[in-house]
Order: sequence, then C-alpha cells, then structure tokens
Amino acid sequence: MNYEQYLQQNCKEDPSIVVMTSENRAAMRGIQAELGQRLIDTGIAEQTLCGMAAGLALCGKKPIIHALAAFLTMRSFEFIRTDIGIANLPVKIVGAVAGILSEANGPTHQAIEDLSLMRGIPNLKVFAPTDWSDLALGMQKILHDPSPWYIRYTNLEPVIKHEAFEIGKAEQLFEGDEMTLISYGALFQQTWRAAILLQEMGYSVGLVNIRSLKPIDEKLIRSLFGSTRLVVTVEDHFLTGGLFSIIAELMALQQFHGPVFPIAFPNRWFKPGMMADVLKYEQLQPEDIAHRVERYYSEHIMKKTTKTVADT
Repeated sequence: MNYEQYLQQNCKEDPSIVVMTSENRAAMRGIQAELGQRLIDTGIAEQTLCGMAAGLALCGKKPIIHALAAFLTMRSFEFIRTDIGIANLPVKIVGAVAGILSEANGPTHQAIEDLSLMRGIPNLKVFAPTDWSDLALGMQKILHDPSPWYIRYTNLEPVIKHEAFEIGKAEQLFEGDEMTLISYGALFQQTWRAAILLQEMGYSVGLVNIRSLKPIDEKLIRSLFGSTRLVVTVEDHFLTGGLFSIIAELMALQQFHGPVFPIAFPNRWFKPGMMADVLKYEQLQPEDIAHRVERYYSEHIMKKTTKTVADT
C-alpha cells in the first residue's frame, strides 16, 4: 500500500483527518474528489497553511499538510515552531522533493538543511523514509501518534522488504565487524548497493536504515561503536545538523567514542541536475560511495591498526 492509498483508507475510517496543501498535490492526486471539504489548498502560502493546521488541530482535527520541503521548513519555520511545536499539536508536516529528490532545482529549492531545522524544534519528531513502502509503514504509527511530525516525502520504489516500523527504532539490515553504513531517505538505496559492493570486495559490512531521526535509536548507534571498526553516515543533507551531527552529539553526551566517516554535503548545495546526473557529479553512486569508504578505511583504520601492531 503506497502513501496515497494509505491516506485514502485512513480518511475514510477517520473523519477527523484533514488533508491540506500549499499547491502541491503530487502525493495525493487520486483522492482529491473523495475528500471534498476535507481537502484544503491554501495556494502558495505555506505560513497560512501551518497556521490553519494549528487552528484545526486545536479544534480536534488531525491535519496532514503538504508543501515543497524547502519552503515548508524555511519560510514557515516560525509558524511550525510556535504554532505547532510549542503547542505540541498533532500536525503531520509532509515535505516534498527534499534533498536530492529536488531534481533540476538550484539552492532556493534544495532542502538539505530541513532535518536540522525540524529536529531543533521541541516536541517535533522527524521521519525520513527510504521509499513509498517505508513511508506507508511509518505513517501507520505516525498518524496515530499525538506528537507533531516532520516527514520527508518520497515515492521511490523499494529495493528491500522493510520491517514493521517502530517510532525511534532503526532497521538493521545486516551486521558487519569492519564497517557499518548508516543512511536514510533517498540515498539509502545507493548506500544499500554500496554495502553489497563492499561485501563483494571481501569486507565485513553492516547496514542500517535509521528511519526515525528524532527520536533516534540511541541504543543501536551506541552498540555499533563496540561491534564495528568504522561507522559511515551517508545523507543528502548538510554535514552540519544531520545524522553525522546527531551521532557526534550522542558521543559527547553519553561519552563513547569511535571513528566516523561522514558522506554529506559539506555546507554547500549540490549541483542542479536530474537525480542520476546529481548522483554521478556528487560522487554518490554506489560505486563512488564504496570507493570512498574503502579508501577511508584503508587510510585511517587499517593503517592505524598496522602502525599499532608494529609499535607493539
């Protein structure tokens, strides 16, 4: 069941659900006629969208709002923070074309700081699914959670069969004692293929789909630093504020340590282009990721081990 089908089913079962958009109906074109007055389009007015959603939530409704991620999270930030976050209202905020899914768009339309912004708001939780199946599984729990949520929308085809979704729990696909790759969202598919390539090269490789970035699976992340020699984060987000930053924060707060190799955008936007071209140019194809990880592992982990043995 994809996102639109799941949304349609829940709207039939729960009359309190209100679907809202700021002139972005890509995720729900097929249910427009059935919703009637329960579909509200504010036009290109994201701040109004968030304010109206907060008002409806205060009246007992369950708003699910949709807009382009860049404008929804940045133009409407104060409204999300103040009207929805501080009030802890059950509004589900769905951001479209986030990260590298923003094909052929320049920096103004690239939401690669959205997760940092949204996770910084008290009470607001964050979900970044890998594909439409992961999204639908997550929504089964998220829609009935009383907290506000930010969700990175995706309609990518799944490459794996996902486990049932649990809030705050990651999906560990396989374990490896040499390196573990952690990813989420649109880049998970590239990371999954990269992990398989590294296995074929003879490495013991683990793979984690982090899914929920807030709350995050702290127990699993901490366990990785005792079971694998290198943790690799792969994300279509700024280096600052995303998964790499979350792990660094956990390491400082919980006082554990270990090597982490981040693959992200180092505080710059990606070159505009179609997704396949962006992946190639930014060296985010599976072969690129595998090569970058292998090189880092050889230069920083294996070399350090060899030096330690030699010194001993």
